[in-house]
Amino acid sequence: MIIIIDYDTGNTRNLKKALDFLGVENRLSADRDEILAADGVILPGVGAFKKAMDALEDRNLVDVLREVAKQGTPMLGICLGMQLLLIGRLEFGDTKGLSLISGEVVAIPSDLGVKVPHMGWDQNNLKQPDPIAEVFDKQYSYFVHSFYVKTAPERILASVDYGVEIPSIVRQENVIGMQFHPEKSGDVGLAGLTKFKEMVSNADYSRN
Repeated sequence: MIIIIDYDTGNTRNLKKALDFLGVENRLSADRDEILAADGVILPGVGAFKKAMDALEDRNLVDVLREVAKQGTPMLGICLGMQLLLIGRLEFGDTKGLSLISGEVVAIPSDLGVKVPHMGWDQNNLKQPDPIAEVFDKQYSYFVHSFYVKTAPERILASVDYGVEIPSIVRQENVIGMQFHPEKSGDVGLAGLTKFKEMVSNADYSRN
């Protein structure tokens, strides 16, 4: 069972439809026991970082998600959900994130000659071999964001060039983030969700 975190912030309807299409058993939930018992967890997200973290705090989900990561359960953060996995973001003052992946979240610079927000299809470039990222190499996925993550190169599995290198897939042990929306990225997005399903199903999953 994959649990989609329910905190009223995220594209949960389309994500659930995509998982249903793939035949992946899933449920939208904010229940602590259900989340901790899940085989895999997906944290979606759209909108403002602080508002999302406040929503997680209000539902007592911050410590639950940290426990999920600690017990080794595969976790996938999508779009803002990926950014929430980091240590924090400077937006309306410093806001602390979940601190599950080392790094920070910063604004896309406004002086690069590109439109902000970064919205639309962009090409992913593989940086490190990893089954969950390899399906996206040289493939286009759908982005909508004004901020991006800065983390160590060894945690970046794929990136896009948008005047600055923007990590599109990051990973720290069992915690993975996708800056794009796989549920809006057609066949390649479904392939990525399938790889996450395989990761959830395989207790011996490893990077190779």
